[in-house]
Amino acid sequence: MTPRDAADASRWSDLDRPPLNAAALRRGLVREGGLWTAVDVVPRTGSTNSDLVALAAAGKADEGSVLVAEEQTAGRGRLDRQWSAPPRSGLFFSVLLRPARIPVGRWGWLPLLTGVAVATGLSRAAGVDTALKWPNDLLVTVGGEERKAGGILAERAGEDGVVVGVGINVTLRAGELPVPQAGSLVLADAVSTDRDTLLRSVLRTLEDWYTRWRAADGDPALSGLQEAYAAGCATLGRTVRAELPGDRELTGKATAIDGDGRLVITTNTGTREPVGAGDIVHLRPA
Repeated sequence: MTPRDAADASRWSDLDRPPLNAAALRRGLVREGGLWTAVDVVPRTGSTNSDLVALAAAGKADEGSVLVAEEQTAGRGRLDRQWSAPPRSGLFFSVLLRPARIPVGRWGWLPLLTGVAVATGLSRAAGVDTALKWPNDLLVTVGGEERKAGGILAERAGEDGVVVGVGINVTLRAGELPVPQAGSLVLADAVSTDRDTLLRSVLRTLEDWYTRWRAADGDPALSGLQEAYAAGCATLGRTVRAELPGDRELTGKATAIDGDGRLVITTNTGTREPVGAGDIVHLRPA
């Protein structure tokens, strides 16, 4: 077997997990006047976020650049948690956004905006009911239980850029889950697990929401983003425990998403406290 033959055999070693078609993705997404300016697919990398931040710093990436990896070996979630999965079992990608003229104070809505776009795009293309756990987790239902199937991580890229990374479990089987509480689209009975179709749907929806948000000068209410996020947020109305910086905890009912994208928790004493950073745990009813 020649080296080329060996490479081709490796690409198609799991027939349930064909490689992404980079050329077709570019044809479907990159267009004059559109947001997406480049779509690159790499077979393997540590972190698409880290790579795209570095490319932006070196002046080698424009707004609308999309970097996709078939396998991520050092993917990161919030709080520096590791994210890894078998090759071609999910969608692991990052996008570079430069929200010029939008007040920096509103940039914190970008990961929430991405969550709305991902949930909407996957619901349309995969036929799976999805929900958002504040601030950046994608939930699906497997066997009657909510499980995390994806996550979002936003990082600054210089003075004028933000790289938003997305990881979605698509075809992970039960025995491949990193933890029993995780899920995937296939385990949630998705009608399609074609990653090309899923990625196109997610990126088109992300372009729509980003364009709308930017046209409204980043105003979450005027753009409809605040209402859309609240409508799809599984955290609202639940009793939660917020594990906050400084080893502080706050327990109460999640009652709102405020204008800054913070989760408002109402305690048993009636105090309303906005939470902008922390780990949220959905508590079961007593």
